Amino acid sequence: MVVCATELSAQTKPALSYFDLQDVRLLSGPFKHAEDLDLNYLLELDADRLLAPFLREAGLPQKKESYTNWENTGLDGHIGGHYISALAHMYAATDDVQIKKRLDYMLSTLKQCQEANGNGYIGGVPGGQVIWEEIRQGNIQAGGFNLNNKWVPLYNIHKTYAGLRDAYLLTGNEEAKDMLIKMTDWAIRLVQHLSDQQIQDMLRSEHGGLNETFADVAAITQNPAYLTLARQFSHQEILDPLIHHQDKLTGKHANTQIPKVLGFKRIADIAQDETWEDAVRFFWEIVVSQRSISIGGNSVSEHFNPTDDFSKMVHSIEGPETCNTYNMLRLTKMLHQTNPQGKYLDYYERSLYNHILSSQHPEHGGFVYFTQIRPGHYRVYSQPQTSMWCCVGSGIENHAKYGEMIYAHQDDQLYVNLFIPSRLNWHEQGVEVIQENNFPEQASTSLIIHPKQKSSTFTLHIRKPIWLSEAPTVRINGQIYQIKKEERDILSITRKWKKGDRVDIQLPMAIRAEQLPDRSNYYSLLYGPIVLAARIATETLPDLLADDSRMGHVAKGKQIPSSDLPILTSEPSAIPQLVKPIASKPLHFSLSGLRLGKDNVNMELEPFYQVHDSRYIIYWPQATEKQLTEIQEKMERDELESLQLNALTMDKVVCGEQQPESDHFIQQQNSVSGVFDDTRWREADGWFSYIMKKERNTTTDVYIKYLDEQEPRATEVWVNDLLVGTLSTVSSAPGMKTVRFSCAQELLTAPQLNIKTSGSGQNKSHKILEIRLVKRQ
Repeated sequence: MVVCATELSAQTKPALSYFDLQDVRLLSGPFKHAEDLDLNYLLELDADRLLAPFLREAGLPQKKESYTNWENTGLDGHIGGHYISALAHMYAATDDVQIKKRLDYMLSTLKQCQEANGNGYIGGVPGGQVIWEEIRQGNIQAGGFNLNNKWVPLYNIHKTYAGLRDAYLLTGNEEAKDMLIKMTDWAIRLVQHLSDQQIQDMLRSEHGGLNETFADVAAITQNPAYLTLARQFSHQEILDPLIHHQDKLTGKHANTQIPKVLGFKRIADIAQDETWEDAVRFFWEIVVSQRSISIGGNSVSEHFNPTDDFSKMVHSIEGPETCNTYNMLRLTKMLHQTNPQGKYLDYYERSLYNHILSSQHPEHGGFVYFTQIRPGHYRVYSQPQTSMWCCVGSGIENHAKYGEMIYAHQDDQLYVNLFIPSRLNWHEQGVEVIQENNFPEQASTSLIIHPKQKSSTFTLHIRKPIWLSEAPTVRINGQIYQIKKEERDILSITRKWKKGDRVDIQLPMAIRAEQLPDRSNYYSLLYGPIVLAARIATETLPDLLADDSRMGHVAKGKQIPSSDLPILTSEPSAIPQLVKPIASKPLHFSLSGLRLGKDNVNMELEPFYQVHDSRYIIYWPQATEKQLTEIQEKMERDELESLQLNALTMDKVVCGEQQPESDHFIQQQNSVSGVFDDTRWREADGWFSYIMKKERNTTTDVYIKYLDEQEPRATEVWVNDLLVGTLSTVSSAPGMKTVRFSCAQELLTAPQLNIKTSGSGQNKSHKILEIRLVKRQ
């Protein structure tokens, strides 16, 4: 594909500009507190341990051993890339000298690695030089979560690319720019002899937003070769349906797709490609309107669920992943810049308060991976020295860049997008703006204008959120101001501003109920933009702080049956009237109209971002009095069998699902994975295996859920190389089935088992849906 240089010179002109992070400083409030915690978390991380994989792969001495968890089990180095991005954001946001020193140290060490590699490459992928040479020669073996038997190496190095880009764009580090360009030249050489078909085959493996970073390099250098590379790394399997406004996302790994769309958007802006731009807008609309819940998050067990069935999300302990919202906010920011609309800011604000802010512990600063909406469950938090998940990588970035969207400007127009206490230095107009408030505890905000000269004339645009319960009131210097120009999304004030001018804006809020997108009978309660939650139960939770196990990010404690939780007994339209403020507690409310068994109960609501170390409810099942008994009985029937099975389960793998398979160290030969409806599976001509944990001195069975089909299939099940059972096709009764095989008594004391399934004779294996180790009853 030939790309003309004119594409680079004719980029889409932004409709507005965001301020640099250096120009915005957070003031006292929940976001400033989160920023401070994040800064401490960044400094607690050991740079030498994060750099160890890069040094190892460059053949240089390591000062310390690498971190454990994902950092020494195949995704070595991915947190190091995120760390550079987070340091760059944090330095831009705070000017902290310790952060700057840490950033410079990371970059100087990576430069040594790049020089030692001698080809522009920087990475911690184990055995990376070997697999990159295999790929360069056209030997490509790609799956959703692996490439040439390595755990998503393209995704891994994308974090390094993004870190170098952010270090240059946010702090002006020329060394980072030089390394970024050299590493992008390495990528050009990597694929220069591959056909488009071979590259697209490679892109079946998760690869982050490489197309976005390559497009960024094109914009930085004005070299069209890098835009060509960005287009080559754009996954057509995802792009083509979006171009035709087809939603093909169900069953796909959510955070694999969102970064690709960020790249589509960046390329569309640079090339003024309206077709790709339209595809991106379509993606945003379907994800936000049909696939996202009240906190702004999406996905269950990391995958997009059907738009007409959110039941799995309601029952799962693996709810929306923080990384997804991190990337959706980045996409929203890009879309709003080129086409400013209130809906983008409404989504951004909702997700920022209710998912991103809530994903950080307010005391020790640990991060959350899954925010489940299963009523009565809880969340697990990372620790700096044990937890190296993707949501730690995006997490250390999230809380370092809260200043990026509070304000925007264009010529003599200033836009106030978010109501976050902050100080803005608007250099172009010679104006300082201070925003003061106790929002959302108080439904108002104030802006104090300080021109550096005697006065300054400009237009102040104040966002009108969708959640306003009535028209806002504006006062200037204490006097009611009649807005002369009012649009649907903004209030505008044009005047000659003098030093100390004060604008007070009342932002009336009210309670409202939001139903799940599939229109099932589950409702979330909001006050203005804030999702409200209720704490339940008081028992000590077993695993609030994650260890360094591969599945340490999942809250695996007891699941409370839905029948043991309260149900809203009201017509949906009357739900808001059941919520009353508690006078002595700002942002706390009493919720009545609840039935627990045969008893009527009240519960206390508070902002979800304040709920930590506790079981909680953010989505409430609803029934009228007439429906109540029937629904309670159905909930009990539906959950009884699964809860009994969960209570016996020591370990579990959902086959064909990316993260569980990686976390159980999948090995395979001639196996493939797939999805039908929203059910994932793996089958094999050869075999596949997992390492699974069991409790010592526990008699164990292997539980297998599989699909029995019409065509002949046969599956052998092996445990530590001992054949424990065989599955055969029963063609007269196709469908999902389960079976249990007993493990040999000599495996009683083993802490983990190797579970292998294989085809038998000339037959493929069955499509295996799920494997568990369960205690024998």
